[in-house]
Amino acid sequence: MQNAKILHLKAHSYADSKISEFFKNKEKHQFHLVNNSQLPILTAFSIMLLVMSIVFYWHPSSDSLLARLDNIFMHIAVISFTFVFLSWFISVVRESQAGDHTAVVQKGLRLGMILFIVSEIFFFFAFFWAFFHFSLAPSIFIGCVWPPKGIQPLDVWGLPLVNTLLLLSSGVTITLAHHAILKADTYHQQKIFTKYLLATIILGITFLICQGIEYKYGVTFSWKENVYGSIFFVTTGFHGFHVTFGTLFLWFCLVRALLTTAGIKPLLWNGFIFSIIWWCVKPLWTDKHASESTLSNRYEYWCSVRGLQSWLATFGFYPKQHLGFEAAAWYWHFVDVVWLFLFVTIYWWGSETSTEETTFVWLEKLSSVVFGK
Repeated sequence: MQNAKILHLKAHSYADSKISEFFKNKEKHQFHLVNNSQLPILTAFSIMLLVMSIVFYWHPSSDSLLARLDNIFMHIAVISFTFVFLSWFISVVRESQAGDHTAVVQKGLRLGMILFIVSEIFFFFAFFWAFFHFSLAPSIFIGCVWPPKGIQPLDVWGLPLVNTLLLLSSGVTITLAHHAILKADTYHQQKIFTKYLLATIILGITFLICQGIEYKYGVTFSWKENVYGSIFFVTTGFHGFHVTFGTLFLWFCLVRALLTTAGIKPLLWNGFIFSIIWWCVKPLWTDKHASESTLSNRYEYWCSVRGLQSWLATFGFYPKQHLGFEAAAWYWHFVDVVWLFLFVTIYWWGSETSTEETTFVWLEKLSSVVFGK
């Protein structure tokens, strides 16, 4: 009986040792299990504030005090949304620095970005569907003509053409930036990448300025006047929102690129700007590199240009490490393609449709030419 107990204990100890050895030698899986974060609830809250502020903007209050509060509420909503937006980017960069972005994770991130763009395609598809639904078969409520009577369409060869050229040019510059980062083994190629990326951002901002000028001075109808105005402002407005989103995306990429190119060297020797950089990244740096014994000379260690540059270099883009820029480039090309559809359909084809003859008359003429009737 005692021998049986001894054998039983030996068997248990052997099994325990094998199990512990199995888990000790077990390779770490290639997937990334994210930590707990407050960003999802903050994102939902900021989007709710943004939507509410838009509703208040569309339905302004007659009271001057409430109108000022609505304006302040709008600014708070935009700032909170931008803060959360950039926080997501910083979180992803930290994960990349920690080595969590394995080959499998990068594949999943690319697939997620592709699916996100596909969902955006269907988002705009709904607006184009509404446009063709009302333009190809105008109802009697708008006079059976398109554009509706009383609507003066924009000159397609004015600001819309300028905006088209701006976005097409930005598509070229971001493609050149992508080719430059693929060859960015040298310092010179990194500078070229930064220049093309900056040119893309400038073109995007110029597009937004021209769009604002068009809304303020070029459009003679309102969004709630009829279905033409609703479709025009909703479609072009959401496209402008996506251009803003893409511009912020590229701006974040530019900041990361400047950390490893010529921009960082003169900045480090400028005391004022260097102090700003120091206070911005101080929590990240000290938590990772400073110990309790080095708290007294922490600032002296910070002033080491070589040490700071080596740490900042981990934020940059390289030929085999530029997934964030690649996602931004895909998104920007998507914005370009959507605008081309907008220009051809709503601006060009929609404005050239005769107000005197309905679409049914044009279809009748086409059928007579094709079938000889």
